[in-house]
Amino acid sequence: MQEQSSGEELFATRNMDLHILDHRLRVTSISKNGLVNFTHPLIKLIFLRNRTRCKFFSLTETPENYTVVLDEEGFKELRPSEHLQVESSIWLPLNVVSNGNASSSSQAVGVTKIAKSVIAPLAQQHVSVFMLSTYQTDFILVKEKDLSVVVSTLEEEFNIYKEEGGESVPVHCQDVSNGLHKNGREAIQPTVHPVLIPKNQFCVMSLDPDTLPSIATTLIDVLFYSSSPKEDPQSSPSQECVKFFSFSLIDGYISLVMDTEAQRQFPADLLFTSSSGELWRMVRIGGQPLGFDECGIVAQISQPLADSDISAYYISTFSFDHALVPEEDIVSVTDMLQHQRNEPATS
Repeated sequence: MQEQSSGEELFATRNMDLHILDHRLRVTSISKNGLVNFTHPLIKLIFLRNRTRCKFFSLTETPENYTVVLDEEGFKELRPSEHLQVESSIWLPLNVVSNGNASSSSQAVGVTKIAKSVIAPLAQQHVSVFMLSTYQTDFILVKEKDLSVVVSTLEEEFNIYKEEGGESVPVHCQDVSNGLHKNGREAIQPTVHPVLIPKNQFCVMSLDPDTLPSIATTLIDVLFYSSSPKEDPQSSPSQECVKFFSFSLIDGYISLVMDTEAQRQFPADLLFTSSSGELWRMVRIGGQPLGFDECGIVAQISQPLADSDISAYYISTFSFDHALVPEEDIVSVTDMLQHQRNEPATS
């Protein structure tokens, strides 16, 4: 596909709205051996959401831990414990939506659509982002303290709204400014992190919330009791399958990301995916835990994918980041990332 000219790209983003959603989020991690202390609150958050008033909940299992992202109402359900790590910041979720006038000519989906218009500019302004792609949309989480920088950086490209009590209120830089318009620090060359590409094939799926009770026992088993027989902690994840399962219940919409082995445990008639039903492969980013202060990690992956118009879902977790790309593109993505590592100065 031909690249958009800068004028076309500006026109496309000008017809997109950026919404600051009405959630204040915490990013937490539960250790694998401490999960038993949290099964009751997690089951309550998943299946009894009317009793918790939690509107934003995401649980992702990786080989290291369980990452739980949830709003302040949900956070009240998690009792302090030596097995619970809590990132100190309050995070605000952003969401890019078409305002109905026009859309980008790109056919790519996921984080690729916002790589150049959102992810790259924020990285240049030293704003750390935490990504959560779902079946329905992509959430860009930013630290509350960075909101003024986010608005001043993106307001030329987007119509920006803040959701308050069900209303979308227009936001301008002066509305959120605390005297900080740009971070003003000299740009530094981001670290090129190693990547691992496990063999699992993944599905990105959804589920009618009304049918959630029908899969309750299967979901509980997959989340809390199952472990992949193929997973060997001593083997290289780049050569084997890795455990990865993500469940999100956000504003009434359910999203599931699982490998095909886990998918086979669920009733086929209840889960649904895109009409193409395509499979995805994972690119796992980071050799050591990434932390929350480094900027440009998402841009490092999403920018070259956008240049090649390759779709990608992107899920950050407490320790590492994960991009999902179409299976048919995994060879070209692997080559592209290898080239990036060989020539980091030009990335």
